[in-house]
Amino acid sequence: MIIFGTKGYLYQLAILTLVCGQCGNPAAHTLRKRVTKFTLFFVPLFPISTKYLTQCTFCGAEQKVTKEQAEQLQAQSASGDGAQTHGQPQQQHRF
Repeated sequence: MIIFGTKGYLYQLAILTLVCGQCGNPAAHTLRKRVTKFTLFFVPLFPISTKYLTQCTFCGAEQKVTKEQAEQLQAQSASGDGAQTHGQPQQQHRF
């Protein structure tokens, strides 16, 4: 008997201040990477799919982004361009 299936992993890459496309509020958004892996006997072997998304912490709306957009947002987060300072957003993005 062979036991196989899939398992999902969720990685938080960054927290950014963006303008939400759903509610229109400038709020913190989490940039996440969702990876689904093939498992054999409950051991994850290789990734089947990888998706990137942002989630608004104000209304909870999720929006898919491309890998390139995710890398760009993560780079902005690391350099501090998208970080929130003294309660005011420095740079706002609309998706």
